[in-house]
Order: sequence, then C-alpha cells, then structure tokens
Amino acid sequence: MQKQIVLKTENQIKIGKVLYTGNVNTMGGREGSAKSDDGKLNLILTPPGSIGNGTNPEQLFAAGWSACFIGAIRLNAVQMRVSLPEELSVDTEVDLASGPDGFNLQARLTINLPGVSVEHATAIVKAAHETCPYSKATHGNINVTLSITV
Repeated sequence: MQKQIVLKTENQIKIGKVLYTGNVNTMGGREGSAKSDDGKLNLILTPPGSIGNGTNPEQLFAAGWSACFIGAIRLNAVQMRVSLPEELSVDTEVDLASGPDGFNLQARLTINLPGVSVEHATAIVKAAHETCPYSKATHGNINVTLSITV
C-alpha cells in the first residue's frame, strides 16, 4: 500500500482562478524522460552538453519562458496601442551554474522588436517582465538580463 505525504509550503501569492494546469511525469531525472498526461509532450532528457537525442531542463525552461514572454509582450503592446513586427522573437539563454550556495540558474533574454521605437520597445519589455509569470517567478531568485534589439 502506497502512502502519500503532502508537504505544505507557504503560499505568498493569492490565486483567484486557475486557468490551466500542465501535468508532466518525469522519470530518471536528467537521463530519463518526460511525458505529459495528454501525450503532446514526450521527451528524452539528457544532461547539458551530451551527444545524441534529447533535451535538458535548462532548454525546456528557456523555451517556456520565451513563449510566455512573447505573450506578455503582445498583451502589453495591445494595452499601449503599439503595433508589433511579425519578426518579434525572444532568444533566451539559461545557464546552469554553481557557486558558494550550490547550483543556481541565471538567464539572459534578448527581445527582438525590429522597427519598434526604443521608447516603445523599452516600455513594452519592462511591462512584459512585470506581467510574464516566468519573470515573476524568477524576480529576486536568479540573475536576469534583458536586452532589446530594435
């Protein structure tokens, strides 16, 4: 008979309505696999820098953050009445690092907004960094550098 133990963590953020829940089962850690309950995600996991098929948690985090950040950019651009270019993209680098406190992450996001004025691009990116749930989750927890290419 299996027994489940629930460790309650301190909730600091008030949640009104859950909009979506991602459900993924991971086995084997960095040398295993990850599969979503709907089967849309089905990945082989490999350690960073390994040869062969597979991805790693840092790449997955970078992809998720980039996609979420673009959504936040779009939301804020609409509110600011700024047109976005079709070439809008975000290049995200996530480093796995070690230091005195053990392992950590740090990230660099390069936001590509060709044709948008420096003033509008800066305002939109700052607002997106305050809106994006990934950015909110990392505020004060990891080093983050935002760069904008216009």
